Amino acid sequence: MSISPPVDRADPAALLAPGSPELAGLLAEIGAESAVRERDRIAPYEQIDLLRDFRFGALRVPQSYGGAGTTLRETFRLIMALASVDSNVAHILRSHFAFVEQTLRATDAEQRDRWLRRAAEGTFVAGAATELGNHKVGAEDWSTKLVRDADGVLRLNGVKYYSTGSLYADELLYIALDEEGEVVSVVVPAERPGVTLEDDWDGLGQSLTGTGTTRLEDVLVEPEEVLLREPIDGPGKRFGVLQLYITAVIAGATRNAANDAIALVRSRAGRPFAHAAAEPAEDPLLQEAVGEMVSAAYATEAIVLRAAEAQDAEADSVVDGLADPELAEQAAREAAQAKVAVDRIALAATARIFDLGGASATKRERNLDRHWRNVRTLSTHNPLLHKAQALGDEAINGTPLPPNWFF
Repeated sequence: MSISPPVDRADPAALLAPGSPELAGLLAEIGAESAVRERDRIAPYEQIDLLRDFRFGALRVPQSYGGAGTTLRETFRLIMALASVDSNVAHILRSHFAFVEQTLRATDAEQRDRWLRRAAEGTFVAGAATELGNHKVGAEDWSTKLVRDADGVLRLNGVKYYSTGSLYADELLYIALDEEGEVVSVVVPAERPGVTLEDDWDGLGQSLTGTGTTRLEDVLVEPEEVLLREPIDGPGKRFGVLQLYITAVIAGATRNAANDAIALVRSRAGRPFAHAAAEPAEDPLLQEAVGEMVSAAYATEAIVLRAAEAQDAEADSVVDGLADPELAEQAAREAAQAKVAVDRIALAATARIFDLGGASATKRERNLDRHWRNVRTLSTHNPLLHKAQALGDEAINGTPLPPNWFF
């Protein structure tokens, strides 16, 4: 099956309409052979190019810039739909949507206009912040440096990890320290000399996301590529959207598992166990298990959409780059609560698929274990135990949620 993007690549909003044939076709093409791609480690370059042609990354860009101007609730609905056919592809775009969200709040008008227009044109942005080493995860403690060379030219040097999406991006965003020790952000073309992207992610799930090492060696940085960096912590500076995105991908993976469960039962026609009550499709035990899985998928989706409404309220309150502090706290709280609930539901549901088949359900050619592996991997991005503890401490003692980008 092959589809074409909307006329003139014009309107990503076409994906929003109820029963959108554009969305149905897009999901069908991306979902085709997704299990095989992951099993055989075939990178989804073609699928990302298709999303680029549809300008999927322009969903949140205001219509005045040529984007769709979607709400966060609408955006997360489409992210979950995308993840329901390929959680790797949906995850690849996380950094891009985070960058767009930050750009929407940028106080530098020139910077905001330039990058919103680029996103509206179909440009994808990825990158990395994290560095491996002995420092607190999530703290702004960077070894990557942006300094001038002997000729006064800005050069970027360092090593980043968890570079999700970078293999597929047009532009790459990095955080570094400048010569005064101040934190800065830079965006450079992915093809810039000195940028080396290594596809060395070997986690048990999300294997095609390019979540590996980036080496930056004397990378030229033009002055206009240094962004005015506005911290994402402090009053009114929460970033629950970044965390809810992962939860949305988990919800989509849960729906994917439920759909595969239905297909698995249907595929077993004529092969019931000798002691089973009926053919697989008529077996009440298998029907119950599938019913639980589709209900789990529904619950995860509903939880994400409810939390997305709080993200919209926060985003709508932004003035001069700052959200209303109370709405920001509520958005962070709901994103955290959604994560705790969805992680537990999804891990149980995606493991349940093996109750529906015999030993053949575990064959590598089926790759049904990818759903649990992907959910387990995604859930570790923001450890559940620390998130639940912070919520409990707030509920019991009124202790504010930690002031960092994990909330």
